[in-house]
Amino acid sequence: MSHILNFRLIIKIFGSLIIVESLFMILSAIVSIIYHENDWYYFLETSLVTSLVGTIGVVVGRKAEKTLGRREGSIIVTSVWILFSFIGMMPFWLSGAIPSFTNAFFETISGFTTTGASILNNIEGLSHGMLFWRSLTHWIGGLGIVVISLALLPMFGFSGIQLFGAESSGPTKDKIHPKITGTAKRLWLIYTILTICETILLHFGGMHWFDSVCNSFATIATGGFSTKQASIAYWNSAYIQYVIIIFMLLSGINFSLYYFLFNGKTKKVKDNEELKWFLGLTLIATILITFSLINFHKAISFSSLEKTFRDALFQVSSLITTTGFGTVDFMQWKPYVWVLLLILMLTGASAGSTSGAIKMVRIVIVFKYCYYEFKRIIHPKAVIPISYSKEVLRNDVVSKVLAFVLLYIFIVGIGATVLSATGMGFLESIGSMITCMGGVGPGLGSVGPAGNFFAIPDISKWILAFVMLLGRLELFTVLLLFTPVFWKK
Repeated sequence: MSHILNFRLIIKIFGSLIIVESLFMILSAIVSIIYHENDWYYFLETSLVTSLVGTIGVVVGRKAEKTLGRREGSIIVTSVWILFSFIGMMPFWLSGAIPSFTNAFFETISGFTTTGASILNNIEGLSHGMLFWRSLTHWIGGLGIVVISLALLPMFGFSGIQLFGAESSGPTKDKIHPKITGTAKRLWLIYTILTICETILLHFGGMHWFDSVCNSFATIATGGFSTKQASIAYWNSAYIQYVIIIFMLLSGINFSLYYFLFNGKTKKVKDNEELKWFLGLTLIATILITFSLINFHKAISFSSLEKTFRDALFQVSSLITTTGFGTVDFMQWKPYVWVLLLILMLTGASAGSTSGAIKMVRIVIVFKYCYYEFKRIIHPKAVIPISYSKEVLRNDVVSKVLAFVLLYIFIVGIGATVLSATGMGFLESIGSMITCMGGVGPGLGSVGPAGNFFAIPDISKWILAFVMLLGRLELFTVLLLFTPVFWKK
């Protein structure tokens, strides 16, 4: 018999977490003031109300027992993303920047889950404060609301292992510090260093500081919200595109590998199988797409070849890391390229990175399982364990990976069917499910890189908002709440 839910502690943690959000919101108010814009009031108003509610929550839960189980962890992690999105949408909605309640929520949860699917038709029409907040939702959600909060708020006074485990679920977890707050702080430091480095390099390439910061937030979080309607294509700069390509790929690598590298543990990096597959697939897909784009009937110059290669590499890097930035409309490319890009949207980059989708480690394990199954058919009496990065995987780990991948594909299929029933087209339904589950951003058809999600039905937007949450928290944390056994005492 499991323990009774510790509601007082849940309320206390909710209060602490939304106080963190209110502090981030003040930054956006400051940006509005710097640029002499009037919407600082909406950020400040929302921040004050939120911090007041958060303080009440902390006070109510001050005498809570410090017992945090898996059930509390699942409730907190799932609910806080929804709570953050409802609070985070308020400046957009109250100011009239996004007058529709549904659209404001969709844009905000798309930001926090680092999906980058947008409903905006005139991004440049937003104020600097609103654009900064829109990009900041990416940066907060990229590393994980809970991970950032564990790094900033050791005042919780309890072990955050259940929260960390629920927020960053995956088949492998590299522990870089014995204490969970230590791990969170080190991940947050790496995250911040990458953001600062990219910001400086983008500014050197001709971006204004404001655009550099916002686009760095979106890159390192693998989110994809740019400050321009044309996304990165607006700058038409090879330098800027290559800088963003490099940092998209860096953000698709397991962050714990950076820690090991800085501490001289190069063997852990060298032996990491997922990293090799991630970079290998990126290279192969880039070469295949580059060849598909070359017109061999015309004379090929170095500059045109470089541009073609850059376009291919940018889109491959953007989609496999689930960032979603765009420099071209890939719907104008050959249909077989669409299929290849959809595969990249499904695979995703590394576990332990800010990217979404299935994750490369799971893809590798599934392929190995299938390969070894063939070997077992030929040698039925042989014991053939599945190894990964020179370590033998337990059977329960392999089973969880297979269950995850099967459930992921099943939900995409069911979701696409439901979306088509709401009035969306076939391409749009498939593309929307894959891109929102994987946290990618652009889909296919009218929701592709040249379009957005503004015109789809409101019911479809709420369905996709749930799908974004489901994909960001990797299915089980959210779906667990819908099982009867979870709520039994």
